[in-house]
Amino acid sequence: MNRRLEGKVALVTGGARGIGAAIVRRLHAEGAAVAITDVLAEPGRALAAELGERAAFFAHDTTDEAAWVATIAAVTGAFGGLQIVVNNAGVFKPGAIADTSVADVEWQFRVNQLGVFLGMKHAQLPLRAAGGGCIVNISSIAGQLGFPGAAAYVGTKWAVRGMTKTAALELAPVQIRVNSVHPGFIDTPMLDNNPPEANQAGIEATPLKRIGKPEEIAAAVAFLVGPDAGFVTGAELTVDGGWIL
Repeated sequence: MNRRLEGKVALVTGGARGIGAAIVRRLHAEGAAVAITDVLAEPGRALAAELGERAAFFAHDTTDEAAWVATIAAVTGAFGGLQIVVNNAGVFKPGAIADTSVADVEWQFRVNQLGVFLGMKHAQLPLRAAGGGCIVNISSIAGQLGFPGAAAYVGTKWAVRGMTKTAALELAPVQIRVNSVHPGFIDTPMLDNNPPEANQAGIEATPLKRIGKPEEIAAAVAFLVGPDAGFVTGAELTVDGGWIL
């Protein structure tokens, strides 16, 4: 595989499984040293052990501002810097507005929205020190249209889309590019939260008539953080098999 990211250090939140783990593997394969951060310690450590050199796991609650400060300090201390940050950690709990508790709304807000905000706030410091870098925020097609039964989740993903564009404008003067990726129906543990009929409906609504693979999202992220995307910032890269066409 092309080692376009040789010499770069990447931090991937929610990197222990699913889309996050696929992103970790892809960036590592392209030459980056990768910090895997997650609240899931066992699979995170196992992935780091599998990859071996240039990979390490860091326990990290992305909703905690102090944890962001400590994790970035640990990552830069271990690898000597930081040039790439992928805010991937996310949660989903379906529910109609009338049936969704405030606790469920706050949980999704804290992980999906606040966690991304804190990542951009604190990651920009080492990226500035490196003379520039890349931030990729994982949103969703739920950040581009509405989905009945998912108002809390949809709200957070629209917020990620808007924060990404704002950060792209703020950070362009210091050569930090900020983009968002918008997956459609992807084969991850998150789909386990849906009833089977909802997942089947998702396949039927996708023109390519299949569920996407985590590796296909990882490829999109690898493009955005690589040299071929050097003039791309504030963009939304939708990877959904044609869902929102």
